[in-house]
Amino acid sequence: MTYAMIGTWRMAYEGLSKAMTTLEAGGKSTDAIEIAIKEVEDYPFFKSVGYGGLPNAQGLVEMDAAFMDGNTFAIGAVAGISDVKNPISVARQLSNDHFNSFLVGAGASQYAMFNGFEARNMLTERAHKLWAKRVQEINEKNLSPYDGHDTVGMVSLDQDAGMAAGTSTSGLFMKKPGRTGDSALSGSGFYVDSDIGGATATGLGEDLMKGCLSYEIVRLMGSGLSPQAACDQAVYPFVEKLKKRYGKVGEFSLIALNNQGEWGVATNVEFTFAAGNDEQTPQIYMANPGPDQTTIIESISEAWLAAYEKRIKAPID
Repeated sequence: MTYAMIGTWRMAYEGLSKAMTTLEAGGKSTDAIEIAIKEVEDYPFFKSVGYGGLPNAQGLVEMDAAFMDGNTFAIGAVAGISDVKNPISVARQLSNDHFNSFLVGAGASQYAMFNGFEARNMLTERAHKLWAKRVQEINEKNLSPYDGHDTVGMVSLDQDAGMAAGTSTSGLFMKKPGRTGDSALSGSGFYVDSDIGGATATGLGEDLMKGCLSYEIVRLMGSGLSPQAACDQAVYPFVEKLKKRYGKVGEFSLIALNNQGEWGVATNVEFTFAAGNDEQTPQIYMANPGPDQTTIIESISEAWLAAYEKRIKAPID
């Protein structure tokens, strides 16, 4: 039976690889999503998700996460949650509740505490150094505070044709306290329907929220388009429309997986992602916008991977 998984950015690879063993053994997509995203949340060198995530303007790590079951459409989400080790697990548990399934700020953090989720100070020494350095740069060089907003988003398909999707992020670096982007918002940051497929987004949430692109990609797949055609048709025309209407546009990258195990990607920047299925072990790819509203996808070189590992672990001056 077919099983498959796709995730945003290079950081998805290890978690996705771990979760694929669950899918290979006949496990559920819902479990695979949580396993994979927890792996990303726990790794301190991925500075836009979970432990080690970049803080807001006041030095606090506020995180957003969401979980969706494509069989039932159950959704759970948190926004602005803090001092909780794995926001994706909180979001998944909230998806079991018909009421109060999307919690924000102190309410989300209190829910996690009262329900036995592991508490943790998510601000690492490394992330604090990056924050302090940015504060100094803002004061001395008048630089924009905002840089860094990469969400891990994943879609999975299990051998019973069940699908699920999830997202997790610490959001925009140096954001104002209480700010949230698209990652926790159904239809914008994520969407999945087991009869069709799923999609998730990463990039500048303020601009991604201006279009419900994850839902649109799933809708287009439902009309018969392949995941790649659906991504291209949903993303690139909207990017152009937003430039025309709004005058500018931030980074947009979206991934999709259908219920046949086929995947697609569209992006307006250089974008890495990981994907695998029952016929191909997980691999890391590079996507770039191509000509005529298409996407160019290539395999990642060993040299690129080595440089990436060196860069993310480099000492902070």
